[in-house]
Amino acid sequence: MTYTISDLHGRYDLYAALLKKIRFCEEDTLYILGDSIDRGPDGIKILFDTAARRNVVHLLGNHEDMALPLFRREALPEIFPNEIGPAYYAMLRENGSEPTQKALRALGKRKKRELLSYASAMPVRLEITVGGARFHLSHTLPPYSRWKDPVARSDRECLWGEPDYEKRYAPDVTFLTGHTPTGFVDPAYKGRIWSGNGHIDLDCGAVFYGRLGCLCLDTMEEIYVK
Repeated sequence: MTYTISDLHGRYDLYAALLKKIRFCEEDTLYILGDSIDRGPDGIKILFDTAARRNVVHLLGNHEDMALPLFRREALPEIFPNEIGPAYYAMLRENGSEPTQKALRALGKRKKRELLSYASAMPVRLEITVGGARFHLSHTLPPYSRWKDPVARSDRECLWGEPDYEKRYAPDVTFLTGHTPTGFVDPAYKGRIWSGNGHIDLDCGAVFYGRLGCLCLDTMEEIYVK
């Protein structure tokens, strides 16, 4: 089976509970649409777990993207001595980075370098086919007008953009994203997976509401743990 989740934000407990609930095994594949770190306590623990699993594909989220300069500074200070400063650390604090920084600094140099290598190689977006259905996976999407303009759009907008959920981006592709908690798309879907107009938003606000949503792409079944 093929599963997808997003925005764990340090909730290793929910991640582990989900793997147990779906009886995740070597024949399965799990796609994580970014933002496993920050805000919650165990983001670094999640990344080391996913890195160790050949059948888990972790895409880059905006929080991993923000953390890359920090990862480089901690893993390779002799190469990146002056890449970051007070303004950067202030941005990290505003985005709930304290648990990530604490866990990172507790690692030895070898583990820091392993983490940097893993995070640096995370894909920004993927297209997959499951059961004949086409899916586009990314942390988020740019607005519709920029998506339709190949000159204007960039991969970075798949980390930081704000989708137009009322617009269908392509007639034969379903776009799976996280980034925006579903309750902000439609308050009736707070803590639940939202879908409409060829979009599926998987960010159920795990760190805010204590509920993780997962979608099985083979059956389109929604699975929840809390």
